[in-house]
Formats: sequence, C-alpha cells, structure tokens
Amino acid sequence: MTIQEFALLIISVATSVGGQFFLKLGAMKLAKFNSGNAISNIISIATIPELLTGLTCYGLGAIAYILLLTRVNLSIAAPSISLVYVFSMLLGYFIFKETIPFTRLIGLSFIVGGVILVVWDKR
Repeated sequence: MTIQEFALLIISVATSVGGQFFLKLGAMKLAKFNSGNAISNIISIATIPELLTGLTCYGLGAIAYILLLTRVNLSIAAPSISLVYVFSMLLGYFIFKETIPFTRLIGLSFIVGGVILVVWDKR
C-alpha cells in the first residue's frame, strides 16, 4: 500500500469514526425510540446539528473510500475499513465511558491482526 493509498484509508476511517462520534452525540439528544415517537424522532434527525455533522462525516468517508477503491483491490480495502470498529470502540471507551469486556478486546485483536495480514505485502 502506497502512502497515498494509506492516506485515503486513514481519511476514510477517521471520517467514519468521526461520524460515529457525532451520531452518538446526536442520538443522546433524541428520545428513546419506540413506535409512539417514531415520526417525531425521524423529523428531529434533520434538526439536530450533531446528527447532520455525523451524516456529513459518513459522506466524506464514503468519498475517500471510493477514491481508495480506484487504487486498491476490494479484497484489501474492505477488510481495512474494519478498523472503524476498533477506533469506534476506543472512542466509546474514552469519550462515552462505555465498558469493554475482555472478550470484546480479544475480538478487536483479531480484527487488527486480520487487517495486518490482509494488507501485508511482501514484495
């Protein structure tokens, strides 16, 4: 993976994680979803700045990912994007004070190890 490809990957992952962060912040402002408030919650999504920012971040992440796909194989790009799971979980832990059980840490290590194996290119 070249520096430019790696940069596109990092931009895609970072903006997607940023999207997760802002979507969580915005979701915390919504009432807990149920069938009685579905319409009002859906309408509120369009008025909460954090949710709009999160959706914008996702859009930018998608653009970076599409640009990455013009340069690398899908079999490399798609697994690499799974790093979003790792950084989102860390974001939840450090910012939102969510707990991470030991079994989830093991799962994260498998994701990281898998990404390393997928992108490793011994030329």
